[in-house]
Amino acid sequence: MTANTALAGLLDSSSTDHDALLAALADHGVHVPVAANGSVVFVRNDDGSPALPGYVSEECCTESLPSAEGAVRCDALRLLDIAAQTGVEVLLLFSAGGWARVPVPLLRRTLQQRGRDAAGERMKLGWSRHPAAVALRDAAVERIRDFPAVRTVWISQARWLDTGAEHLMVHMAVDEELPSESADQLMAAILTGEDRPQVGLLALNTSTHAETIAELDGMGLDTVRADHTTGRVDVLSREYD
Repeated sequence: MTANTALAGLLDSSSTDHDALLAALADHGVHVPVAANGSVVFVRNDDGSPALPGYVSEECCTESLPSAEGAVRCDALRLLDIAAQTGVEVLLLFSAGGWARVPVPLLRRTLQQRGRDAAGERMKLGWSRHPAAVALRDAAVERIRDFPAVRTVWISQARWLDTGAEHLMVHMAVDEELPSESADQLMAAILTGEDRPQVGLLALNTSTHAETIAELDGMGLDTVRADHTTGRVDVLSREYD
């Protein structure tokens, strides 16, 4: 497995450049330890609360945490997915010569900021006819009324242009401060079942991210829009064109 050398260099040098650290984490991910049954092995913060550990390489994980059965490379979206499903709020990042504590909201905010350039160089979004995308859209139609802060949901196929990696992406426009608890809760409500696909979530504030929201509206993505005053939910999709 590929080591995150950029992150290793920052941790080894005890760098205080938090933006560079978050960028290295978002760009290249980390290796997360797993038990024999495939479940994530968590560690403890100083106060006893659980933390999600991430190592710059598989070798670093083996040396630092020999009790783990192995390590799985996780990108930033997968890390956020694990955190959302488990309620863990802190990442502990380790290299051979250093470590750092990263609150999950900071990583989420980093991806949200990059998500503002959804049509730009890093990520390309497109309409998806994948059954999982259709299921997410239909589930959002059923549940969006339960979350008054969520105004709009977009479902797309995302491709990272620097790596070629592809996955489903859900953007949500919300009338609340970020990170959005409502977006996380709606995501948990619509992403169900044992065979869950890899899906990224980016919440956008309706005031702060108005320009990005307008860009998303112009991309022809599957869109679920709620008027919480009237209870009306509109669905836009090429499937119906």
